[in-house]
Amino acid sequence: MRIALCTDAWHPQVNGVVRTLATTVEHVTARGHEVMLITPNQFFTFGLPGYREIRLAMLPRFRTRRALRDFAPDIVHIATEGPIGWAARGWCKASGVPFTSAFHTRFPDYAAMRTGLSPDRFWPIMRRFHGPSHAVLVSTPTLAAELAGHGLRHAAPWSRGIDAALFHPGHPPLEALADLPRPILLNVGRVAMEKNLGAFLDADVPGTKVVVGNGPDLAHLRARYPHVVFLGALSGAKLAQAYCAADVFVFPSRTDTFGLVMIEALACGVPVAAYPVPGPIDVVGMIGHGPNEDLPQPVGALHDELSRAIAAALPCDRKAAAAHGASFSWERATDQFLGALSNAVHTCKGREAA
Repeated sequence: MRIALCTDAWHPQVNGVVRTLATTVEHVTARGHEVMLITPNQFFTFGLPGYREIRLAMLPRFRTRRALRDFAPDIVHIATEGPIGWAARGWCKASGVPFTSAFHTRFPDYAAMRTGLSPDRFWPIMRRFHGPSHAVLVSTPTLAAELAGHGLRHAAPWSRGIDAALFHPGHPPLEALADLPRPILLNVGRVAMEKNLGAFLDADVPGTKVVVGNGPDLAHLRARYPHVVFLGALSGAKLAQAYCAADVFVFPSRTDTFGLVMIEALACGVPVAAYPVPGPIDVVGMIGHGPNEDLPQPVGALHDELSRAIAAALPCDRKAAAAHGASFSWERATDQFLGALSNAVHTCKGREAA
């Protein structure tokens, strides 16, 4: 297939969406498909107000449409609901080219946090954007059910995976963490309002709290929590070593659609503590035995009081956590991605033939 992938999130951003898309492109091209990318790097950009690390394309409509017309894709996958996403959606509708979309980010919840408005005010935008797509790709069944409750009933599964060659328990601990007072409680991700880091950093628990990542709240949190170890962004072997140094991975977000960092931590043998919300439920499971409650030993703990989740996760077996994390495969995720796109192409051709 000739696949155009249009996204408002791309390098140099460091987040789960970018890593998911970049890894998927690698796997899809390795299978012989031709992929054209349309990203903010091809446009003049401006920083998102309040979050200048995120660069959005300025007036991308004309160049996006020209690139899509020249490439003549069989299918367009629109990853984000930003300016590039809207431009690509408009071209697909005008040209009769099928497209799929993805729900990576709970935009209504994030917008509500930053505006003080109800998330319900933003769901009509989501319905308008995703309504014409052939499938809305989602990472978990819980998210699919949530979208159905908001009128988007054409979700298709697109799970996530880990780089098994990188994320495993065999790394030595990161030197900067090796001698810290135990237990070491780790969080990895964007340091931003929507990640709810305050709930983790305020938790009354023993040990050392460590945060890996950059973001707009980093300077503020460093000043407010001088006892917390902030390492900035890490990647590759350094990130894997940070995971391996931890005793518990703490995931305080209530709004992530999945949480790629959770399965990376698990694959390194680190149990997860989180709230009982979508994302953690789909990875750890309500009682810690996986989403299907079929794991022989718990790999983490969920609780409405984060400190209790941390305490319950500490004694979890690291080998069981590593085995569960390793079960998340990019090969399977790529099968799902290509299956959804192929179904869209075949459905469109079938309608044309009829």
